[in-house]
Amino acid sequence: MSDLEKKEKISDLFAQIMDVMGLDLTDDSLRGTPNRVAKMYIEGIFSGLNPANKHKIALFENKYQYNQMLVEKNITFYSNCEHHFVPIIGQAHIAFVSSGKVIGLSKLNRIVQYYVKRPQVQERLTNQIAMELKAILNTEDIAVIIDAKHLCVASRGVKDDTSATVTTYYGGVFKKTTQNC
Repeated sequence: MSDLEKKEKISDLFAQIMDVMGLDLTDDSLRGTPNRVAKMYIEGIFSGLNPANKHKIALFENKYQYNQMLVEKNITFYSNCEHHFVPIIGQAHIAFVSSGKVIGLSKLNRIVQYYVKRPQVQERLTNQIAMELKAILNTEDIAVIIDAKHLCVASRGVKDDTSATVTTYYGGVFKKTTQNC
């Protein structure tokens, strides 16, 4: 199904949901909402479901022979809980040791942004980012830490808006180091 067809179908279905909830779709403020939601889903918050939106990642020679850990931290992201379709807001932290190639730093952010733009659970997200980095960088020496707030916890159920969830992936030298702690 094309993106246009998906948007049309989502718009129709969302209009039905709004109607069931008793919202007046002739109201000036609500009239375009089904189309806006459909566009937001397909072109925005769930665009990571379309493989065509995955960025091409180029690597460069490590001319400086830098062989220590590189950390890109505080990569802010917004995702959506696949159980309730409400936001997950967090930060990803990535570390790796080069296998002889260098990646553009913004590409690390793009990898995170691709995987957060789909309905998610944090554990899977952590592993998806790690597996993508392992494949691209050709190294086991990868660490991914995600620290996030889940609005499904904050706005419903227990309504705890102070807790956060931390998930980790440690591979290669990072796994060996954490096992010795």
